[in-house]
Amino acid sequence: MILFKAGTRAFFVHGFAKNERDNINDDELTAFKKLAAKMLNYKDAELIEAVNKNTLTEITCNGQTIP
Repeated sequence: MILFKAGTRAFFVHGFAKNERDNINDDELTAFKKLAAKMLNYKDAELIEAVNKNTLTEITCNGQTIP
């Protein structure tokens, strides 16, 4: 599951093998929508703090941050 806002941010928050599970249920969808509303509105300083506290992990490509 990726929380995505075009041109700004993307967060990978959950994954599962499709051969083990068909889809998420309605309760999970509701929870992901709430999470997306919160995370996609984080300010840069909040994201930096979360990464510094190891609450979030920043993903890089070939050692470079993806803008």
